[in-house]
Amino acid sequence: MRSGARLDRWGLRSVPSLRYLSPRPRFARHAYVDTGAEREDVGPAGGFMLDGRVDDLALQALEPLLDPNEMANGSIGDLATRLRQLPYAATFSGNPGPRGDARALVQRAAAALAAFELEDPSFHPYSSRFDRYLKGQATLSSEELAGLKLFSDPAKGNCAACHTVATGPGGQPPQFTDYSFHALGVPRNPAIPANRDPGFYDLGLCGPRRLDLKQEAGYCGYFKTPTLRNVARRRFFFHNGRFTSLQSVLEFYVNRDLTPERWYPRVNAQVNRFDDMPQRYRLNVDISDAPLNRDAGEAPALNAGQIIQLIAFLRTLDDQD
Repeated sequence: MRSGARLDRWGLRSVPSLRYLSPRPRFARHAYVDTGAEREDVGPAGGFMLDGRVDDLALQALEPLLDPNEMANGSIGDLATRLRQLPYAATFSGNPGPRGDARALVQRAAAALAAFELEDPSFHPYSSRFDRYLKGQATLSSEELAGLKLFSDPAKGNCAACHTVATGPGGQPPQFTDYSFHALGVPRNPAIPANRDPGFYDLGLCGPRRLDLKQEAGYCGYFKTPTLRNVARRRFFFHNGRFTSLQSVLEFYVNRDLTPERWYPRVNAQVNRFDDMPQRYRLNVDISDAPLNRDAGEAPALNAGQIIQLIAFLRTLDDQD
């Protein structure tokens, strides 16, 4: 997406959804989930943005406003100047005039954005057909039910391992994410201008946007698990937008290591697997969990027909606006 001050800039990452943000936990290096018999450490989890670098929704709202590749306000002062020119600036508490404190004004605006995202029902409607199915108000087709089974099967799609389908406390609808982070070895996206520099890498938790974990090599290449609500409406997938359809996403998942030449370039006649990470971090890539645990010569976890069934189920997660 073109943005920036003159609409001539390209961002670094795919834009995450602003829906269903309210239950998100704060970032932690070690998050725990209740598996019934015990609490399991799922590693880093939580926070906002694809690298979890902010914990406050109001601070999250400020990130695109100050990013040169997005809203391109050069500083807090520049943003405050623009806010003071708005016809509704006086509705913010405090003094929005030219002598008002710039940082305080911007913080009030960010708090207003956060309140809107939390309180307006359109940000968390829980209106999908799957939500109505859970309430007994709708049915799923045989194909969709088969897709749900594949979604939850740890030996097949295994999607529910990270995109939790279980209801929460008090019957809270499923969020379809456990907010955890993973390194999936997504291929480099040549459409991102920053990637024209062969020495540049977007490594998620360890930079370049996040700075506090840049020395923690074990986190390099990790990005947050997104919600799958409304996933069928997305135009770009994964943190770098490398894929543009659910079909290609699922084909990558089940064939990443079976046909690596399909996804990665060749260098000196060798397939350069996990090419969007420096060699020293490629051991971080998940190769142990289905469907990413296949070796060359093995059958993929899902066949073509099962991929179609899984996509049919994922389409039931679209909100009915």
